[in-house]
This record gives sequence, C-alpha cells and structure tokens, in this order.
Amino acid sequence: MQGSGERESGPGLQEEKRGHLIPNGHRASAGGLNGSLPPAADDKEKGGYPPELGGYPELGGYPDSVGYPDPGVYPPERVVPAYQERETWTRQMDFIMSCVGFAVGLGNVWRFPYLCYKNGGGVFLIPYLLIVLVGGIPIFFLEIALGQFMKAGSINVWNIAPLFKGLGYASMVIVFFCNTYYIMVLAWGFYYFIKSFNSVLPWSTCDNEWNTPSCIEFFRHPNCENGSLANATAAPNLTCLQLAEGHSPIVEFWENKVLGISEGLDHPGRMNWEMLLCLVAVWILVYFCVWKGVKSTGKIVYFTATFPYVVLVILFIRGVTLPGAYDGIMYYIKPDWSKLGEAQVWIDAGTQIFFSYAIGLGALTALGSYNRFNNDCYRDAFMLALINSGTSFFAGFVVFSILGFMAAEQGVHISQVAESGPGLAFIAYPKAVSLMPVAPVWAALFFFMLLLLGLDKYLPILFHLVNYRDDYSNIIMNIVMLYCSMLFYVLQGIFLFHLVNYKPLTYNNVYVYPWWGEVIGWCLALSSMLCIPVSVLYKLFRAKGSFKQVPRLLLLL
Repeated sequence: MQGSGERESGPGLQEEKRGHLIPNGHRASAGGLNGSLPPAADDKEKGGYPPELGGYPELGGYPDSVGYPDPGVYPPERVVPAYQERETWTRQMDFIMSCVGFAVGLGNVWRFPYLCYKNGGGVFLIPYLLIVLVGGIPIFFLEIALGQFMKAGSINVWNIAPLFKGLGYASMVIVFFCNTYYIMVLAWGFYYFIKSFNSVLPWSTCDNEWNTPSCIEFFRHPNCENGSLANATAAPNLTCLQLAEGHSPIVEFWENKVLGISEGLDHPGRMNWEMLLCLVAVWILVYFCVWKGVKSTGKIVYFTATFPYVVLVILFIRGVTLPGAYDGIMYYIKPDWSKLGEAQVWIDAGTQIFFSYAIGLGALTALGSYNRFNNDCYRDAFMLALINSGTSFFAGFVVFSILGFMAAEQGVHISQVAESGPGLAFIAYPKAVSLMPVAPVWAALFFFMLLLLGLDKYLPILFHLVNYRDDYSNIIMNIVMLYCSMLFYVLQGIFLFHLVNYKPLTYNNVYVYPWWGEVIGWCLALSSMLCIPVSVLYKLFRAKGSFKQVPRLLLLL
C-alpha cells in the first residue's frame, strides 16, 4: 500500500486507498479525458485524485467518490486532496475472531433457544436455514465485501452510489441508539458477576433491605396442584393462594435492587449509584479494549470470543447431568410440523437472522474495511455464518437443560420458566443457579460469559462510531452518548430500555406506557428511517446537470 498522494507509475497499476481503488495514469482536462500517463510527482502535487474519478459537491458527488467522467457535466480540472492509508488487521485471524465475537452475542444465548422452542422446536430450523441461505449469508458477505473494497465505514462506503448515502446515516443513528442501551446490558452483567462472589447469592433470600413483605423463597410445594412454590420453612403455614401472590426474591432483586424501578416514565426517581459505578467500570474496560485501534482489539478478541465457548461447554456438561434436563431438551427440539404454516414462525426466523448476524448496522462494513484488499471475504462470510448458527443451536441445549432442571425442581411446566431476552439472563437463569450446589461458582461463570459476549458485540459497534468520527470528527457526539447512557441508570431505566428495544410499549404486561411515551418511541424509530428519503431528496436537490445526467451522477451508472 502506498502513502497518501503517492503511487507507482505505469498503466493498469492500482493502489489501495481508503474509500476506493484509483486506476493509475488518468487525469482530466477541461474538454474531457487525457489518456496520457503523467509523472507520479505531478500527481503528488495535484493531490493524487484526478477529477474524473470524483464527483464535485455541486454535482451531488464527493471528492472521494468513484464515477465515470462526463465532459458535458464536469467542470475544468480541480485539485482534490488525497486520503490517508487505512489501518489493517495484524493477522487475518484478528478479523475472523472479531467477527465471531460480534456475530455471536447475547441473541444466540437468550433469544434463539426461546424462538426455537416457541416455533415448533426442530421445525423452526427449516425456515431459519432457508433464510440463512437466501438472505443471511449473501447480505453478510456483501457488507464485509463493500467495506473491504471501498476501505471505508458505513457512510463513506456509499460513495459508490451517493444517492443512497442516507443508508449509511440511518445505520449510524441505529448504532448510536444501540450504544446507549447496549452498554446497560454490560453493566447489568458486570453487577451480577460482582454479586456472585458471595457465599449466599443475594437474589436467593428474602432477608435483604430491598425485599418486600410478600417475598417468598420459592421451593416446591407438594400440596399445590398448580405447581406453586413455597418457602422451605414457611411452607406448612402458607396457602397456595398466598404462594401464587408472593414475589420471588430473584424478581425483587432485579426490579428493586438492580433497576430500582419507579412508578413510570413520569416518575424519574433517583440516581442508582451502584449501577452508575458499574457503568463507569464497563466504560473504562471498553476504553482499554479499543484505545490502540484494531491492533489492540484484534488481540483481545482471541480471549473474549473463545472463552464463552469454554463456559458454554462447561455449563452444557453440568446441565445435562441435572434432573429434568432431558425433558427440557426435548421441549427445545421436539418438532411441531403444524407451525410451518404460521407466518409468525417465518417472521421470527428472519428477524433472528438479521438480529444475530448484525446485518444492516454497518459494523460489518467497518470491520471489513480493515481487511487487505485481496482477502477472501467470501470464505470468511460462509465460515462466520456457520459458526454463528451453530453456536445458536448449541446454546439452546445449554439453556433448556438448565430450564428443564428448574421446571422439575419447582414442579411446573417448562413453558412457565422458558423466557427470552433480559428475563432469561437476569431472572430465569439466576433462579436456576440458586437451586444448584455450589451456586456462586455457576453464577460467576454464567455472568462472566454474559459480560464477554456483550463486550464482543459492543466493541465492533463502537468501532463503527469511531469510523464515523474519523471522517466527521465531533466531540459533541461523545458527550451526548455518555449522557444518554447515564439516563438509563435513573429509576426509569428499564422503561427506557424497553422503549428502545421492544415493539409493544408495555413492561412485564403490567405497566402501560403513556401516550407521550409512544410518541417518543415513534420518534426514535423514524429518526433512522427518515435519513434515507431525506438524503435522497437532498442529493437530488443539490445535483446539477440535465434530467438524464443527474441519476447517472448520483448512481454512478
């Protein structure tokens, strides 16, 4: 790779630049193209970019866009500044491990197993694998290939077709929102991990300051036909109705201690200082993971991307040895062929693929932009897709073996303990490990794995924003993102989390968001979608030329 504004002379040679490939030996004059080969020194003085390879702002293009010349539209020769070389991965395996860490995240552990169980068990794999082949892998490959070819992030990569640059801005808005709430999951996991180093897990008892009088330490009650649970010591004195109205210490720890849930969006409450300290600690951890760019991150992911697999294997071995594990696994994979005819099954398969493959966020483009130009990204895409889907399927055996054990211990049906999302990670699984021997060890292992999975997912998203800052440096963006993250740690944090993350504007099927909460939700959704038509209209309005020439300029046809 040559330096900025420098190249090897001679026809047909190309140099790898950030944003494009620049064919050597071409420059433009006022009347069109001149096929002569100018000296390299002359190009260096000019800035290295002949005008026929870049659109002008007044034409709707950009100095770093790649297009075809149109003598009737392009103005006289103009000097365009060259770009700098782009940092690359030290080894190609750094890229593979970064993508493994990014694509294999929390969704593989807390979402896919539940969707598989809900949508017909093994039958769910049919629409899932079909959509992987026709949609997941091709788009996954395309995003990596675009970044690798253009040597740019999700915004400048659209210099290949300036009319659609709004797609890059839309993905940036989505990534900004993801950053402001995804860091919460890391902080929650870090908090649970710290609390796991107690001889008695704090969410397993009712004698804590955050517990209410209705808290009951749940164990199986043999006299309740519906499988209600009771306190091991107080069971003889409690009726099944009292048990049904009781609160689990796990739920109270989650809602009262971790979240400190207020009455609603209109009651902000006080700052949760413990969670704020966890937020700061996680930000410091993230900083030291990315402070030296891809060179340092490429080394860190060797641990953060592989150790979760070690933990999954350990939990799987432990899970299948527990009573009730077989029933849980059967509920996970038992096929229900009638589900294939339901549209929701196919919708869930598609959304899970886009969610777990991280398609459309632009982070894959940013990761691919650090590749060497001739890297075999086709091979990488297939390998990463196989790892992603394989991890999701294997994680289901881990999760449902433990959920089967929990259902057997409590004397309830598996459907009453099967959950997805934060409910699985911070309620169902803590409840399960509290019933195991040596509970703190299994809790620490699980939440450490959760922290690493979240970190692997978060770092590429952060690199995506760093890509944006490389081209559009703006310190205000950092301040706004930090402020938005802190907002989640007031007592209404969980409500804001659900406002961003889920379509139904309710929490726990109890709290209903007010009308202005729905308005905020729609504004958040439209803020990314509107970037696309607004950008298209802006480009069309700014473009100069005839009616036929403008589309050619903006689409580079």
